[in-house]
Amino acid sequence: MKLNLASNPPGERPSVMQLALPSILGNMLYAVVAMVQTKFVGELGAEAVAAVGAGQRVFFALQAVMIAISAGTTALVAQAWGAEDYEEASRVTMASLVLAMAFGLALTAPGVLFAGAVASIFGLDEKTVELAADNIRWLSVFNVAFAMNFILGAALRAAGDAWTPLWVGVAVNIVNIPLLYGFVFGAWGLPAMGVAGAALAAGISFTLGGIALVVLWLKQALIVKHIASGWFRAERLRRLLDVGYPAGVEMVVFQLGFFAFMMLIGNYYGTEAFAAYSVGTNLLMICMVAGFGFSIAGATLVGQHVGANDFDAAIASGWRSMRYAMLSMSAFGAVIALFAEPMAVFFLGDEPVTVRYTVWMTWLMAAMMPLLAIEFAIGGSLRGAGDTRSPLIATFVGLIGARCGLAAAFTLLELPVIWIYATIIGDYLVKSVMLLRRFRSRRWRALARLRRRFG
Repeated sequence: MKLNLASNPPGERPSVMQLALPSILGNMLYAVVAMVQTKFVGELGAEAVAAVGAGQRVFFALQAVMIAISAGTTALVAQAWGAEDYEEASRVTMASLVLAMAFGLALTAPGVLFAGAVASIFGLDEKTVELAADNIRWLSVFNVAFAMNFILGAALRAAGDAWTPLWVGVAVNIVNIPLLYGFVFGAWGLPAMGVAGAALAAGISFTLGGIALVVLWLKQALIVKHIASGWFRAERLRRLLDVGYPAGVEMVVFQLGFFAFMMLIGNYYGTEAFAAYSVGTNLLMICMVAGFGFSIAGATLVGQHVGANDFDAAIASGWRSMRYAMLSMSAFGAVIALFAEPMAVFFLGDEPVTVRYTVWMTWLMAAMMPLLAIEFAIGGSLRGAGDTRSPLIATFVGLIGARCGLAAAFTLLELPVIWIYATIIGDYLVKSVMLLRRFRSRRWRALARLRRRFG
């Protein structure tokens, strides 16, 4: 039986911009908060900035399972929605949420107990390692809250509702900024926790956002409805894991690659170079959120069209998402590159070496935005069709083979740190070529047809 719970008439799909715009706005808010966090923490010194960068890298590695389940949720909900099987979309959401929360709870203890040991691998000084470990511990405490936000947000976007996650995100950030100031500096009677305070503020605000989403879902106020029965089927869970696990492995490869890359920087080029990489990435966050918005749009529309067996429309949606991503990300990147130095000074203050490295890093990243746009939009489109293995292979070859391989060679040759930063050129070039070739081929379409027929 199919329940007609859609807000749009059957067969009517949202446009790329209808899906991308709220996602971009929502993630832009998170980018602004990340910049505010960088500014606050930057006043505590380069060690604090490096500690936040290291802590976030470890935290994202621990979130690989969430990313895997979220990828499976996006593909399966979008395809069920495209086939107008709204009950199946709701049951996939329920199964995904239970899985993600269970894994989030299981990952909490390792994140808390082994934070110090993991933070030490970057080769940073003792003070920075201690700060990074505190950051990791506090982020790990809120794993279940992050899972609620990940899964329900992914399910809503896959069904075509990108606005509800936006409004929840607005509320999360309204709460986050004053908590961030209070816990970092000890304002309003709150304890001055420094780097750890930034993690605590994020955890509390995301917990409130996750609770809000769950309450709305339980009250049947969301487009994807709560269904308490019939969701636990071995076949459904198998499909979720089958589609999702390559995305999880991709995240593990991604984080391991960055671990290796940042270990080279930390061990051989120092805390300033390490902090500059983190700040440069944060400066270009606005480009990333634009790309992420079009990645969501591509994944949703390709998935919905695949569910409706309209592969021509699926292909057109992927290319359209890529064009919009390239235009927006390149424009934002050019503006940020133009003002890279004053922005670096604003965030870092009197840290001339770190500022100089940050400017170099920002210029390189800005020049790579067209290639990064391909990775976001075409990678997202392939995942929406259920082809999560191709982005995994591209990430392994590009990040591990090109970036880390070149970075290791340049380090052995004792080249300046700008050469290490420049290895992103090889990384993004390899990934964009591989993803474009895959999307142009007919193999992902054949795979999607098989999944629809036998899934």
